Amino acid sequence: MVLQILQAGVEPDITLLYIVLGYLGLMLVVGFWAYQKTETAEDFMLAGRSLGALIIAGTLMATWMGSGSVTGGGNSVAYSNGIWAAVLFGTAPLLGIAILKSFASQIRGFGTYTIPEILEEGIGKEAKGIGLLVIAFAYVGIVSYQFTGFGFILAATTGLPVETGTLIAAVVIIVLATMGGLMSVAYTDAISAFLMVVGLVVGLPFVLSAAGGWGEITTTVPASSLTVLGDLSPIQFMGLWVPPLLLVLADQNMYQRLIAGESDEGTGIGIIGWFIGVAVAGVIIPIIAFAARSMFPNIDPGMALISVTTVIPTWVGGILLAAAAAFIITTGNSFLLSASTNISQDLYKGFINPEASDRAVLWLTRGAVVVLGTFSYIMGQYFPTILELQLYAYTAYGATITPAVFAIFLMRNRLTKMGGIAGMLVGFAIAVSWEAILGQPLGLDAVIIAAPAAAIAIIAVSMLTQNYSGGTTVSAGHEH
Repeated sequence: MVLQILQAGVEPDITLLYIVLGYLGLMLVVGFWAYQKTETAEDFMLAGRSLGALIIAGTLMATWMGSGSVTGGGNSVAYSNGIWAAVLFGTAPLLGIAILKSFASQIRGFGTYTIPEILEEGIGKEAKGIGLLVIAFAYVGIVSYQFTGFGFILAATTGLPVETGTLIAAVVIIVLATMGGLMSVAYTDAISAFLMVVGLVVGLPFVLSAAGGWGEITTTVPASSLTVLGDLSPIQFMGLWVPPLLLVLADQNMYQRLIAGESDEGTGIGIIGWFIGVAVAGVIIPIIAFAARSMFPNIDPGMALISVTTVIPTWVGGILLAAAAAFIITTGNSFLLSASTNISQDLYKGFINPEASDRAVLWLTRGAVVVLGTFSYIMGQYFPTILELQLYAYTAYGATITPAVFAIFLMRNRLTKMGGIAGMLVGFAIAVSWEAILGQPLGLDAVIIAAPAAAIAIIAVSMLTQNYSGGTTVSAGHEH
């Protein structure tokens, strides 16, 4: 990967490393401050439910905009397929955020720590168990490509080996998540979100200038890159667009942050700030990646955004690179913490030891961060591209968890336990087997089949089991 980048004309600049290390040092200071303020499991998992609107906005944005945004997602789509396809791709999370805002009060009303707890209240313990396994699977995958994405960043811009950069990311992310939990993650997120916006806004005009201006860019890229979907068919585009929409609609990280808000009003304002931040980044990142296509036509698509940090003034490139690092570090922290919460809160306290003390849960969560972080590091070695792992994790999560969670919100007393469980099993089975076992029939992406199939199964089985005692109906999160 590094050799490919260097051969394509991207010259590493070790000076950029110092700026990134300065950012990482600041994050560790905040993490130590949060460690001193974290005394209970609720402090660790939900920041004591004390987050204000500004912190809510920052932590939601920084959590969502991770390595997938920097080295996959709209970045890769803009470079490979075209600017308009990438901008349209960015509408998926925006639609999800808008929908999520309308359900924010219901989410806060559950007062739970995790998505499996919502599934347990709304469907039953069996759904909780399935949700626990799927979330752990998906989130470990998401954390692993944060590590790899950071390694690619340092390799492309500073000349450090990918393996070294990946190891640095793993250590920093694990340490930050272990120290203060959501208390540290939320505040480092807020700092990082500010850095992201500043880095992208300040860096954009320098990147366009380095590329020779918009006119030069549009004349040097393939003609198809300027069409609505580039060289993607509508089905291919939907295969990229749907997974992030489904993930954001039922992402446990987002739910935990909404619950951690100090008030309903502040949380609502925070969601609006999140929407604006994602909208800004969802336009600027594709433009930068599209400019990179003009300057570096032969690099890996995932390297588009970070490659331009080497051709603009060092101080600007350093800010943009630190912003990219912020995307990755904060998202890695969040998903690692969230998955660890599932282990301690849902598996240990929910199934193994319901009488576990608060202190035991707190320290088990910290231990799970280290174990899952190590496993994520190992897992990242088995997927050739970040975008592949990103979409695989998104699809498994979105097809299994999202239909079930929204059935709880929308179906009320029409949802049965058997219906909810059937939908989750159908969604997961199709998501993991569609390509690996069935070979992607008709060229359709797994998510296009799996999510609707899960929703249909939930509705159909619930209708068939309405009057069957084993298909207990549920309403407003409680069984009848």
